[in-house]
Formats: sequence, structure tokens, C-alpha cells
Amino acid sequence: MRFLVTGAAGFIGYHTAKALLDRGDEVIGLDNLNSYYDVKLKEARLRRLEGRNGFKFHKLDLADRSGVESLFAEERPARVIHLAAQAGVRYSLESPHTYIDSNIVGTLHILEGCRHMGVEHLVFASSSSVYGANTAMPFNVHQNVDHPLSLYGASKKANELMAHTYAHLYRLPVTALRFFTVYGPWGRPDMALFLFTRKILSGEPIDVFNNGNHARDFTYIDDIVEGVLRSVDKVAEPDGSWSGDHPDPATSAAPYRVYNIGNNNPVELMQFIACIEKAVGREAKKNFLPIQPGDVPKTYANVDALIDDVGFKPSTPIEVGIPRFVEWYRSYYG
Repeated sequence: MRFLVTGAAGFIGYHTAKALLDRGDEVIGLDNLNSYYDVKLKEARLRRLEGRNGFKFHKLDLADRSGVESLFAEERPARVIHLAAQAGVRYSLESPHTYIDSNIVGTLHILEGCRHMGVEHLVFASSSSVYGANTAMPFNVHQNVDHPLSLYGASKKANELMAHTYAHLYRLPVTALRFFTVYGPWGRPDMALFLFTRKILSGEPIDVFNNGNHARDFTYIDDIVEGVLRSVDKVAEPDGSWSGDHPDPATSAAPYRVYNIGNNNPVELMQFIACIEKAVGREAKKNFLPIQPGDVPKTYANVDALIDDVGFKPSTPIEVGIPRFVEWYRSYYG
């Protein structure tokens, strides 16, 4: 089957494209290779995909309307996995316009492409950030998520609303995947695991926000990819029991679904750091700081809907995932 994977040079996009190629699918990769973080890392991921049978790459910005229209008309993907986005909670405080251009305008162009080319199923990356000010744990897809705490979270909630509109108006099957703190080999340099590993190895102090009182549902990349592939293979369908009198945010009378993909096991930040220290073989120098604007103290995913619908539950513990990352980091950076 022919897939369009946006953000193919990104962390999750690279692993997803590789998994599709490994199982024999054709992948049209799209990425703008922007400089939000080290472009050389993105290019290195891309080199591992280029030259493989069934892979074709387009360097393109999602905000380029005519470019995206031409891509859809030329390549005619059967299904789309939309992972390209401007990521990062803290950066959204510094550069808000970037999030509108990439996450809102870019997603609109993907929705339009899917609509006009008759795409069978659109699966796209949402985020645990949509839960915002919610405190009832674990976060459940049936909860209301109308109180985001960052523009990044708001942009992802907007993506879900936009996608539902297209599912309703044009019967475009759409599935939104709320990712919870993804980590693993080839990860993003702006994420905690990457930053902590680099600084511990170089003897620099690490910044520990909220004085270490964070907890995250750290989710290993292989589990994320398995959830993505199983979700894209199960085309979203209308929920026959859905009622506007008691609307369920996770389903719809339209072909629309929302799933959490998280490890269903929140880990305290200090435990996370201790696991990195063990894998690296050095103790971290710690600089304890207050919570940052836009951050939430804890994330914890209820994944019952994912289990019920696609038969998968993420389960890789940090004791397995972190050493794999550290091994990759040492190999890649020497």
C-alpha cells in the first residue's frame, strides 16, 4: 500500500517510515528539514531511508499550499500518516507564529489533500498536551480537553477539531493519536532524555524542573510505532451508539476516533534520571528549578480504547528503553 508519511525525517516519522518499508509498503516521505534542532540528525535519519526499495522523498513545507496540492496529485497516497508538526511546549512561548503556520495551516493543507484525493484513512499525531489543566488520572480519551496550557497543546486540540469537521462533512476516516512523552534511539535533542544523557556524559549539570516533582508516561518509540501502524490499518468508522445528547469526545457519528498511546505507567522524574545515570555509568550534577510555564506536573495515559479497538498496549519499561537510547547515543556520537 502507498503511504504518505509527513515528518519523515523526524524522530517518530523516521521510525514509522522504516517500519512500513520493513513490512513491504511504499512510503512517500515529506519533510521541510527545518532548523528547530540539528538538521544533520534529520539528514542522517533520512539517509537510512533513502535508497531503500519503495521510498521516495519530497522536501516540502506543509504551509506551501500549492506544493502540498501538487504532491497529493502526483503521488496519490492511499493512506496518510501525518506526523509533521512544530513540536515543543516551551518553544511555543517563544515562537507562537511557527505553530500556527506548521500545525494549523499545514494540517489544513493535509486535510484538503486527503479530501480531494479520496484518501482511505488519515492518522495524525496529537499530543498528551491537549489534556492541559486536567488533573483526573489517568488521562482518558472520553474526558473533555478544553483547557490547554500551551499554544502547542491548543494547536493539537485544534487539529482534532479540524479533523472531525472533515470526517463529518466529507466522510474522511480520521484517527487522532495522543502521544505521551516519546523516547528512544534517534530521538529529538530537545527532549529530556537526550539533554540529560549529553550533559551527564560531558560533566555538565542538568536542569531538573519542578524540583524533580514531575512524572511522565514515558513511551518507547517501538511501542508508538506499533500503535501507529495498528491504528492506520484499522480504518476509523462511525460509532453507531454516539449521541449528541451525551457526546463522547473520543468517537463520533462521523468516521472519527481518538486514542492515547502511552506506557500506562507514569515514572517519577528522579527515577528516570537514576535510570539514565545507571545506563551512562555516571552520576548527574543536578540544578533544581521551579516548574516552567506551560508544563504540567504529571501525565498518565489510559489506553483502554487502544486495547479494545486495535488490540495493543505499550509496555516497554524505561529499564529497557533508556539503555537502548544510551547505546545508540554513544554509537552515533562516538
